[in-house]
Order: sequence, then structure tokens, then C-alpha cells
Amino acid sequence: MALANIEVTTEVAHKLGINNEEFDKICQILGRKPNYTELSIYSVMWSEHASYKNSIKWLKTLPRKGKAILAEAGEENAGLVDIGEGYACAFKIESHNHPSAVEPYQGAATGVGGINRDIFTMGARPIAQLNSLRFGNINLDRTKWLVKGVVKGIGDYGNAFGVAVVGGEVCFDECYNANPLINAMSVGVMKKGEMISATAKGIGNPVYIVGSSTGKDGIHGATFASADLHENSADDIPSVQVGDPFQEKLLLEASLELKRTGVVVGMQDMGAAGIICSTSEMSARGGVGMNVYLDKVPLRQKNMEAWEILLSESQERMLVVVEKGKEKIVEELFDKWDLHCAIIGEVIEGDVLNFFMNNEPVATVPASTLVLGGGAPVYDRAYKEPHYLKEIKNFNIEDVPEPEDMKELAEFMIQQPNIASKKWVVEQYDTMVGTSNMSTNFPSDAGIVNIKRTNIALALTCDCNSRYVMAEPETGTMIAVAEAARNIICSGAEPLAITNCLNFGNPYSPEVYWQFVGAIKGMGKACQKFETPVTGGNVSFYNQTSIGGKVEPVYPTPTIGMLGVLKNKNHHMTMAFKSKGCMIFLIGESKNDISSSEYLNAWHKIKRSPAPYFNLDEEYNLHQIIKGLIQKNLIRSAHDISDGGLFIALLESAMPRGFGFDITTDAEIRRDAFLFGEAQGRVIVSVSQSKETAFIDFMLDNNFPFSTIGHVTKGEIRVDDISFGFIQDMKKTYDSVLEKFMA
Repeated sequence: MALANIEVTTEVAHKLGINNEEFDKICQILGRKPNYTELSIYSVMWSEHASYKNSIKWLKTLPRKGKAILAEAGEENAGLVDIGEGYACAFKIESHNHPSAVEPYQGAATGVGGINRDIFTMGARPIAQLNSLRFGNINLDRTKWLVKGVVKGIGDYGNAFGVAVVGGEVCFDECYNANPLINAMSVGVMKKGEMISATAKGIGNPVYIVGSSTGKDGIHGATFASADLHENSADDIPSVQVGDPFQEKLLLEASLELKRTGVVVGMQDMGAAGIICSTSEMSARGGVGMNVYLDKVPLRQKNMEAWEILLSESQERMLVVVEKGKEKIVEELFDKWDLHCAIIGEVIEGDVLNFFMNNEPVATVPASTLVLGGGAPVYDRAYKEPHYLKEIKNFNIEDVPEPEDMKELAEFMIQQPNIASKKWVVEQYDTMVGTSNMSTNFPSDAGIVNIKRTNIALALTCDCNSRYVMAEPETGTMIAVAEAARNIICSGAEPLAITNCLNFGNPYSPEVYWQFVGAIKGMGKACQKFETPVTGGNVSFYNQTSIGGKVEPVYPTPTIGMLGVLKNKNHHMTMAFKSKGCMIFLIGESKNDISSSEYLNAWHKIKRSPAPYFNLDEEYNLHQIIKGLIQKNLIRSAHDISDGGLFIALLESAMPRGFGFDITTDAEIRRDAFLFGEAQGRVIVSVSQSKETAFIDFMLDNNFPFSTIGHVTKGEIRVDDISFGFIQDMKKTYDSVLEKFMA
């Protein structure tokens, strides 16, 4: 018997992720018991992935407004900001964690495809991609399988689609052994005022589905993403979508050409939950309804039931509402691009979606009850401090012995997968397609993307240290925002806005929810301070796995994707030392602090310690100082101190041009803390001898702490008059680490 014909009971509802309270609410909304197709609709649209029912209360506390904001969080497919000179930028980050955990290649590839569609359905051309990837213990065969599949999936899809990867991060920790985090960010540009809204309006206007045909892949994908992974999750492979980047490239060009015709009323990507999501969200935004004829949808598989067509997450599809009478323009255009283009419905009056199959009604639901802010439930979850905080609070640096041989420690640190070069990953991505990436040959703390025929460029970064957030969610998330802003500032640009991807465990766990609430509070405080409103993003709960009855959540990982604007390309600042003899200064103060550092984690195997030193006001003041130094042309390089501490930052500044450095540690600070501690609010800069006096005068005039730590050498690395070797040898080791692990 077809599933559509089975009797709907609470047991059936439970299997679709709907609890008793929600089932009763659905019955109340409809004034009757739903049929299976209608129940499936509410299952996906009221899933956490689609409705944010466990997070929306706190998300609403984040700052959303700003002078540059053109589309606020939740208003459109992605955030939209004014970047100046008549241009607007659409950008967003989203997760594809669960699909990538069971099928890494397609999971990651379709994550890239989906986030790019969010951008070009708004009428913007994607010009840059970033990603934040988290994997488990790199020594495990499963981790290597996941890394290889995810990186190849991102590379194959993004390279074929033709958008450069300009930045990102790759991290490893055993908490991600079973549940990797795959966060993809896309950035696009359009002329200001040319946005296409994801809104349906105009009674009688035709509704088109365009792009690929529809199959059974991805059915209940949103529900799959809203539940824990388990030992049999691989059996849910049909919930993983299958991508075709060449089809997406055609869809991009056809969509932007369609925009230029002026016949488009509204357009939306068909991502999570497929047709039902696009029809309900477009209708609700416009205060209208739709009649939709599912038998008109182009299919690539036979005998698909109505609920399968509705919920399919087949990729490279969009819903488009156009002006009635302009159908020929639309159809000829998509025929030229050899893409499916079919009228599947029309806009109607009233808050109702009517779905038909072969002229028979199969579902009738109010559009407004399916979307954010509509009828979807909103929960206020209980939360409490986790038990592990006691161990963190008991941490004392004096209990940690200081290594005697700093050279040995340095050689150890550069071989850690979290510190070493990600060259093995980056070389699988096309970083130069489109010829706009200004930071490939001139590396800076943020990716810099040229906006051609203007004086401006975009600065882009993804940042989060999940160890910090695990230790202290509020402080750790403030640090994530601060580090992103610091990367933008050190590149010569000014922070403008953020998008976020909030990766957490099960929201029904009070300890996990405590982490989530703390992270939101920290993000709000930092975004207010740096004037970087939140333009949208993604919440991904249930990132944990149940094996043998034991549930282990991942570290809380609120990934921050930040956009900045370089208003004058001549002020692009790189991290690389430029010449021998330049003085090296530390802006900010070193602290006797090794808390939550990679050094403490990898060398001492201490997993529980507080977040590193951080002061929000000091961080803000640091940014103003670095901005002033760059604008006054007083420094030749700037690089923030983050993962791995001061020594790693110096190494990263030395390697691009083969220079070395000779530095002296601070006698007041433990040498391990001075070299490898991760206290925040610090930047290393290099200054030419001719600018040294002007630099010092500027710093004294602004009364900001700084110190001379050494100078740039021809190639040798020396610390306290001890040779650590030569840059070419360290670089060879640093560059080869990941490749050896993956062999």
C-alpha cells in the first residue's frame, strides 16, 4: 500500500519526528486529522532544521540592524549589505553535517551547491567561497575517509561551478570522530537595487519549477538533519542529495539572464524540504497562496508519490514566479540553456497551499503555519551548567611543567594537524578562477576579493576555536567574532557584518542548551561592540552520535563568517615579512596564559582549561590601532596571534618569502606561554627601519601597549640566541604534515 494511503496515527507521527503536542497542534490548525502527505509536510517544515523551534527565541536577541544592511536576517535567502560604489553583497554560511557524515563526497558537494544557489537566486553572482571543516582524530581510517571525500566533494563541485575558494579553516579533534562539521559559505555581488526577492505575489501569476528534474534523493533530508546520528545512519543514504555542478552553472547563468528580462516576480532556491519549503516560504512572504500540480513536475524516477515529489531535495532546482503573459520569454530562455522549465501552479488569494496530483487534491495546508514566525512551535528549553566546568575552574598553570627544550617543542607544534599547513586541502580547490582573489599570491589574514572596476575589495574570513567555546561558551564565542574582525582589520579592511553557522549537540540536553545560550549571548555582545550585525546563517543541532548507548556531543562550534570592505585597495595589508632587517613589534600584551591552547592540548594532553585571556574593550582598541597604522603606512606586515601562539604567527609571516626571525622572549612571562600561549588581543607587525621612529611615536601618542621582540633575518630562526634552524627546513616540514597523514 502506498504510504500516502496509510492511516495517520500518533505512532506514525512519532516516526516522522512529530511529538504528541505538535500532532495535536496540526490537527487544530487543519480542523481535522492530517493525511500522510500533510503530516509529512509538517514533519519537514517543523523540523529543527527548517523551523528553528528550539533556537528562534535566542536568535531573535542577536543584533540585526546596521547602516549597511539591505536585507535583514530571515527576510531573504541570504543577508544583503551595501558595500559602496553602487554595489551590494549577498553572503551566507550553512551546514551540511549529517549528509557528509554518511556520504562525505555528495554531502559536501551539495552543501556547496545549495549555498551558492541561495546567493544567485537573489540576483547576485557568486564570486567567492569559504568553508569551515571539522574532523575527528586524524589517525583514524574513518577520519581519513571523511577528509578525502569532503575535500574532493567541495573541490569537484566548486571547481566545476567556477567560484574561487578564498579562505576557511580545517580542524581536527576526537569529538568530531563520528560527526564532522561541514560549513560552507558563499559570497556574491550585484548592483545595489537589483535584488530578486523570494516572494510570491500577483494573483494568477504562473509558478515555475526550473533546473534539474526531481528524484527521490534527499527525501526527508531536513528531518534527517534534525536527529542524532546513530550506528545505522548510513542506511539513510536516500536522505543525502546528489549534485551536478555543471547543471548548476547553467542554472546560474540562466537565472541571471532571466533577471535582466524584468519578468521575474520572485525566485527561491529549492534546498531543504524542496518544493514544500519554496512554495510555503514564498507564499507566506507575499501573503498569498498557491495551487500546485505535482504531476506537472519533471521527474527522473517513475512512480513517485505526491509526498515524495513535495519533499524531494533533488539539487539544482528553483521556484520562480513570473508575470502572467510573459511565459514565452521564460520558456524560450530556459530552452536555450537546455534546462527544465515547467509551470506547476499559479498564485491564488488566501493563506492556503493546495497540492494536486492528476487533478486529485492530495494536501491542503495554510502557508503561514509552516514558516518561521508562523504556526511552527517555539520552545524555551531548560539549561544548566555542565558537570565538566568544575574541572575547568580547577585548572592552574602552576601545575603544568614547562618544557626545557623550546626547539623540540617548536618542531612538535608545527607537526600538529591543527597548526600545520592545509596545503594538501587548498591545492584541491581552484583559488584563482574568476581572477579576483587578491590574497593567493599575497596572503593576508582574510581572503581579499577584488570588485573589478571599483576602488573596493571584499575581505572574508571564517573563524571559531571550539575548544574556547567548550571551556566558556560566552567568552569563546566573543573570541570567535573578535578573531574574525581582527583578521579583517589586519588585512586593511573594516568589518561590516557576519553570518553564522551554529553547530551544537542535542538541544534537549540542558548542558548542550546552556552552551548554546552562552554562545548567543557572547555573539551578541561582540557583534554590538564591533558593529557587525548578524545577517543570517544556520543552526545545526543534533551533532553527536550514539554508539553502544553512549551519546557524545561535538564541541559547541558557532562558526563566524565575516564580511569586511577594503575601501582602498592600496591599503591591502599582507602577513608576509618583506625584507631583512625590519623590526618586529608585538601590539598588545603577552600574558602568562596557556589556557585552551593547542600547545596545552597536544603536548600536555590537558583537555580541560578556561578560555584564553580576552578583554572585549582591549580588543576593540587594538583594532583601531592596527587600522591607523595601516592607513598611515607605518607597517609592512600585520598578522594576528591565534592558534599556536606567537611563534606560529611569526613562522606564518616568515614562510611566504623565505625570511627568518630573531626574537627575545619576555623574562616576566613563562617561555611556553610567551611562544605558544593563545591570549587574545595581540598582533605582530613588521616595521622598516626608516619608519621605526614614526611608528613608535604613533603608538606612544595612542597610549597602547607594544613591545619590540626582534627583527627579520635572512632565513635563520633564533629565539633567545638559540638557533631553531632555518625557515626552508621548517617550511618543508610544515607543508608536508597533512599530506603524510592522508597518504
